Amino acid sequence: MLNERKRLVLRAIIDNYVETAEPVGSRTIARKHDLGVSSATIRNEMADLEETGY
Repeated sequence: MLNERKRLVLRAIIDNYVETAEPVGSRTIARKHDLGVSSATIRNEMADLEETGY
């Protein structure tokens, strides 16, 4: 089960990828989406998502 922050990060990744068809970095997500966390935190969430198969 994803917590709210992971769900928001995943949604941001998907939205950006659909828009650009290019890999999405944590800095891009931090700039384009107001998630209230740093790019380092987003990177950690992205790593957790990858480990769980997303």
